[in-house]
Amino acid sequence: MASIRVLPDLLVNQIAAGEVVERPAAALKEMLENSLDAGAREIAVTLREGGIRQIRVQDDGRGLEASDLPLAVARHATSKIASLDDLERVATLGFRGEALASIASVSHFTLTSRTASDRHAWRIEAQGGAVGDVGPAQGEAGTVVDVLDLYYNTPARRKFLRTEATEFAHCEDAFKRAALANPGVGFRLAHNGKAQWRLPAQDLEHRVAELLGREFVESAVTFDEQAAQFRLFGYAGLPTTARSSRDAQFIFVNGRFVRDRLLSHAMREAYRDILHNDRHPAYVVFIELPPDAVDVNVHPTKIEVRFRESRAVHPFVRQSVERALAAPKGAGTAAPAPATDWMSAVARPQTPMPPMTQATMPLAAGQSLAFYDRLFGRRDEPGQTSVPENLVADESERQDDERGPPLGFALGQLGGVYILAQNSDGLVVVDMHAAHERIVYERLKAALDGEDIPTQQLLIPATLVASTLEVATVEENQPLLGRLGFEMAVLSPTSIVVRSIPWLLRDADPAGLARDVLREVHELGSTQVLTARRDEILGTLACHGSVRAHRALGLQEMNALLRDMEATERSGQCNHGRPTWYQFSMSDLDRLFMRGR
Repeated sequence: MASIRVLPDLLVNQIAAGEVVERPAAALKEMLENSLDAGAREIAVTLREGGIRQIRVQDDGRGLEASDLPLAVARHATSKIASLDDLERVATLGFRGEALASIASVSHFTLTSRTASDRHAWRIEAQGGAVGDVGPAQGEAGTVVDVLDLYYNTPARRKFLRTEATEFAHCEDAFKRAALANPGVGFRLAHNGKAQWRLPAQDLEHRVAELLGREFVESAVTFDEQAAQFRLFGYAGLPTTARSSRDAQFIFVNGRFVRDRLLSHAMREAYRDILHNDRHPAYVVFIELPPDAVDVNVHPTKIEVRFRESRAVHPFVRQSVERALAAPKGAGTAAPAPATDWMSAVARPQTPMPPMTQATMPLAAGQSLAFYDRLFGRRDEPGQTSVPENLVADESERQDDERGPPLGFALGQLGGVYILAQNSDGLVVVDMHAAHERIVYERLKAALDGEDIPTQQLLIPATLVASTLEVATVEENQPLLGRLGFEMAVLSPTSIVVRSIPWLLRDADPAGLARDVLREVHELGSTQVLTARRDEILGTLACHGSVRAHRALGLQEMNALLRDMEATERSGQCNHGRPTWYQFSMSDLDRLFMRGR
């Protein structure tokens, strides 16, 4: 039996490197965090061959004194914590004191640093963990960490690295995360001698726009919520910007990018009502809380965290984002810059409105119809188009809001699919089926939550030939079907009768509606339909109850639909995440027809 022995320091560091520095991107992450902890305002990253051949990070931070350089590459040496009390309230990105030692053990490593008070810089080198002496060097105030030939002395580890393009993509992700969390810091990235990113110090809105695209910022909703010692803010993309992968999902806790199942689940729940199928939302979320309220010492990579009040964090995140998504989409302002020192505030300039937008649409509450009068004229004015009796508002109401309802008033129908309306900003185009589907869906939800879905008795009950599964589903789920507003009964082993359906769906085909409901109930299970999976079945019902394409609507019907949209939460998207309306401003139309040129 082999005897127990103490491992040499080099082997210990190489073992640690397997956890902390699993690939070049992990090394880059640690180096960037050191620069940010040092108070850098400008950080330049240089990579060669995806970071395998070289990773160089230069910053203008506080720098290190000559006596600190040997400790910087020593295992478990750090200036960031000194006691267990410090560990329980870590306020820096790094704190374990093992990253540089691990990196130096598997590379040709050089650390050059200079403080503002030093006359020149100092340098220390390490070859595969063998640390040299400190010597004078040239260099500006700040620190330069140069890592060459990563894993040159551990070929088994290097063999598991992927292609240069793949490793660079991972490094770029690490770079973007650091840049997103610190918009007040300038970042540069070059790869194989070619500039990839040049990000000046800027505000959060412009940093997000640079990295995720201006389209994302202009279509996302912003939020800024506080509860007790928690603060949550950022950008949540609308379902229309959803993606096939999770590559645009960023969550930061006290400036640290994290992958946390609790937070990811809370975000999924926030989108559950407006984004189905296999699409993934895009979002940038920042959480601020006291350092002692979160444990960041869960994993060597520091990418996992544990909240001390997880039961409070989950509903706070879910409900905050859910409220932001439920509110009608507005041009709004971007999330305000946080109070902590890891993100600085910069004045936010105005940005131009895109050609198609979903502008602010507050919930309707006694909207004035004076705007309608200006568009179509008053009944008592000769030669003017009359206003329907039920749309005329009194004079006091007209004086309340001269701009009129957000979605304006209907002009007509296009192709039996779209409603064209005019508001104070220009032309509004509404997908009538998608909009009505959301309205019916929200009303069904409200009725079900109130356990009062009104029913419509069928004058002539609908009888349909049923499968064995459909018959069994009716027999086993009578209470559930009743709560959903259906009265069904089994007539024979092969037939079902439908005697009543939800009143909101009174114009739907009873047989087709019954078949879809029974299929949903059977597939989802009766114990889930009215809890976690209720929205799927209500979405199916809403689709049956909404106005169909190519159905002609009168002017009053179209205006009634517009008013219902203004009074309905989440009416900017249908149940499947598609937009329900777009705004074309007068200037957009002028550009389209080249007026003024």
